[in-house]
Amino acid sequence: MNDFSTEAMGLVIREHRQALSPPLTQEELARKAEYGRGGAVSVSRIERGLISPGEHRLAAIALALGLTSEQLRQEAGDRTRSLARERGRRPVKLRDQVAETKRRHAEISEKAAQRSKITQELAEAFNDVHDVARDKFFLRFVELAESIGGAPEPMRSQEEQTESTGEVPTARRIEAMSAGIANAIRGAAAGGVAGVAAGGAAAYGAFTAAALFGTASTGAAISTLSGVAATNATLALLGGGTLAAGGAGMAGGALLLTGMVAAPAAALAAAGFYVLKKRRTKAEEERLRTEVEDAEAALDQSQQGFNSMADVLSRAPETMEYVSVHGTHALEKWRASLPPEPRDWASLGQEGQERYQEFLTVAACLLAVSSINVGALLTAEPDSLPEMNKAIDETLRYADKTIRSIV
Repeated sequence: MNDFSTEAMGLVIREHRQALSPPLTQEELARKAEYGRGGAVSVSRIERGLISPGEHRLAAIALALGLTSEQLRQEAGDRTRSLARERGRRPVKLRDQVAETKRRHAEISEKAAQRSKITQELAEAFNDVHDVARDKFFLRFVELAESIGGAPEPMRSQEEQTESTGEVPTARRIEAMSAGIANAIRGAAAGGVAGVAAGGAAAYGAFTAAALFGTASTGAAISTLSGVAATNATLALLGGGTLAAGGAGMAGGALLLTGMVAAPAAALAAAGFYVLKKRRTKAEEERLRTEVEDAEAALDQSQQGFNSMADVLSRAPETMEYVSVHGTHALEKWRASLPPEPRDWASLGQEGQERYQEFLTVAACLLAVSSINVGALLTAEPDSLPEMNKAIDETLRYADKTIRSIV
């Protein structure tokens, strides 16, 4: 659990950026920290205390500032305690108490509004990139793969390590997804899955659900390939249930603001009457202060989950955009090399068969990234977030590295 506030980390990063000689602009810091397009906006939000960078982003920012991430965390922790002491000094006079509470009410209202805005912007940006990668690569690959008769059944991986430890390495999860996609393609070719002919999001939802929950050649559930002990947790983390229900996976989860904004918004609405009053009694001031403190606590409690959500939604599109550009180009080259229809597995030759398997892996990586359950981050208990963040970070890193090594 972080021992620093988002506000404190933002202040520390801004001060170090401005203290450099010459000072870095937010855009320059974003570039040095290897943010993608719109990186300056992300840095601005960090410095304003709206979001806090994840571990990998924090390390990149620290390096750009000539520091270590541990130094930034230490300074942010010290600043957090300093700010708490300053705010703990409550004004004596009622007039000054009223002014302070009104200021805090305005700040928390603005923060809640900014959270909603950030969430919507990130989700829309994710949806745009995701839909292009889905249509130009994933569904196009499925269409081509369905035209190949006699493709072999996917190999079933060894499960001893997973079953004994209860852990599911990212490579094994993606291997399981790849097998699921292969089986769903075989089923679609036989008329058993709503494939690309259905078109768009509906086909994708049906297909990916089948890929996640289909059966292997042995009759065992694809989820079993990831290890019996971890099946439910893994699929929940990857958003499998959301997709199976016809939802939007990561993008849909990002719009579930309950617990992130709803609770403080309700408290602020209740307090609004007293804020608007030009004069209020001591009892009214106490009630308003309590409600504002409740709203602050609600936002603080969900801050880490919100930070994690923002980090995922800002990182995932980079991988998807790479697939939509380079993956699509590689897929088109493969398509041009395929023999005319009707075509079977043997006619592909060794190189064509290897490419088929590689594109299966890319499709599985894309599915793993696109189906991360962001909604779970927003509602998770703080103590469970580190482990969830670790698993998600591993998925994003592995998928991005694997995709780039193939295409």
